Order: sequence, then C-alpha cells, then structure tokens
Amino acid sequence: MTNPRKAAGAEARRIAAEGLPAVVLVGRANAGKSTLFNRITKGGRAIISAIPGTTRDLNFARAKYGDREFVVIDSGGLELGGHERMTERIVTEALAAVGVADVVVFMLDGRGGLSEADAEALALVRETGCPLIMAVNKIDRISPRARLLPYIAELAKRLEFRGIVPVSARKADQIDALRNLIAQHLPVAPAMFAAGMLTDRDLSFRIAELIRERLTLELNQEVPYGIAVEVENLAEEQGQLRVDASIWVDRAGQKPIVIGAGGERLKRVGRAVRLQLNDMLGRRVHLELWVKVREDWADDARSLRELGVE
Repeated sequence: MTNPRKAAGAEARRIAAEGLPAVVLVGRANAGKSTLFNRITKGGRAIISAIPGTTRDLNFARAKYGDREFVVIDSGGLELGGHERMTERIVTEALAAVGVADVVVFMLDGRGGLSEADAEALALVRETGCPLIMAVNKIDRISPRARLLPYIAELAKRLEFRGIVPVSARKADQIDALRNLIAQHLPVAPAMFAAGMLTDRDLSFRIAELIRERLTLELNQEVPYGIAVEVENLAEEQGQLRVDASIWVDRAGQKPIVIGAGGERLKRVGRAVRLQLNDMLGRRVHLELWVKVREDWADDARSLRELGVE
C-alpha cells in the first residue's frame, strides 16, 4: 500500500497553501463523521447513511463559531489494511487532510469502546502531532449515560487529547460544546469565503453526491463502493436546469438491482433528488438518470480517474 502520510490530495494541498484554519473529522467508517459535519457546518452537506464507508471523497464546507471562521473537512473511514484501490485512496486522502489540519477531531462510536482497529487508526493520526480532540458519538443510544463517565476517564488517562466531548451528532447534543473547543485551538485567520457561501464544491459534485446518497439509502445493504455517479451534462433548457447523470456499477448483475422492478427504484431516486434540487436551487430541475456498467471500476486506476474519484 502507498504510504498515505507521504500523499496529499489536491484539495488538501490547496487548504495548506491558502492558510485556511482547517478542522478535519476522522475516524473509522460509520462513526458519525458526516452527520457531525452537517451539524457543525449547518448545511455544508455530506452523505449520511447507516452503511459503513459511504463517504469516499474529502468534503469541504465553511463553519463559524462566534467570531471564528474555519473550514471543516469530512473524510472517509480510516479502514487500515484494505487492498482495494478505492479503500487505499480513501485512507490516503483522509491522512493527507490530517497532514494540513490545524485541529483533528477523532470520532468514536461510544457504544463499542475503543476497539483495536480504532486504536490503530488513532495512533496513525496522533503521529502528526496535530491538536487532537476526541468526540465520543452516539451518546443518545447509551443508557444510562452515567456509563460514559468511567469510559471517558479511562480514555483521558490512556491518551492525551485537548479535550474529550461526548456528543450525539444525530440529536445535535453537545455540538456547541464541541464547536467551542475546536475554536479555542484554531489559529486566527481572515475570512476566506464570501458571505452566504456554504461549500466550495461545484454544483456537479453536489448533485452527484445527492444521487449517491439517495442510492445508498435505497440499496440498503449493497456495498456503496460499487457505485459511482457522474454528472455528464448541466444545461439550461426551456426555462429549467437539465441534469443528465450516469450511475456506474461494477457488475452487470447490479444494474437491474439499481433500476428496480419496472424501473421503480430508479424513478424513486430520480424523483427524490429532483425535489431536493428544486428546493436547494430555488428553481425547476429536469433530471435524467442512466445506469451503466464498468467492470471492477473501484479497483481500476484508469476508471477511478475517468469517474473523477482518483
């Protein structure tokens, strides 16, 4: 596997070059990073799903707490030891982002404690020497909450953090306390985003992510790495925005699953995304979706580049 500590994604390098105060959310898959990202940024929008591994790309958005303005970076799951190209790329990009961070928030699912895999991921992050905050997530699913106290005390004794904050990203519990702690450890820097700008991702990316999010919810237990979405056309047409997008799967047998009986699943996905886009853009959107097959795209470097995920 390529040493991820020597790699840096183009956007992570850009953050470093511009000197933006940056907070990176890291942790293993399904710890709740994307839900927390949406809470902290209040609308920057990352995919939320109960399926581990849904976030693949670094996602950037602006956040503000008091008079402190900063960028939040949502990363994919730190699943070490994977050999598929896509898994390697996700880890590489996450650690590249950590390498330019001013503060790292390591998210842990509080229901399961610090597993061996969590400890390995945490050790890799701590090597950077970046100020590290632990967010113990999903406290709304722990009863009684008093069970957390000895667990947090043990974490504090074993590892050095700038702070440990129990949170529920889903219920927005303790989010302000976490924002406050983050802000305390950020360097002072001028505002770098225009007022009202929530994210630096372009419209094609955001549309593709909305489609992929809806698909992961629809497909339930299907592996999300087997799906990519490519927006092939954005154009004005008869007073509305026309969007043509292809959904790529890596097995021929997955195509009818995505389409669904009589095309109903694909229609539901298209309808839901179109309504979201109408609301997000404040205008009518015409959305056309196609499902296409590209064998083993998730483990093929050329396919990853062509689909914009390498």
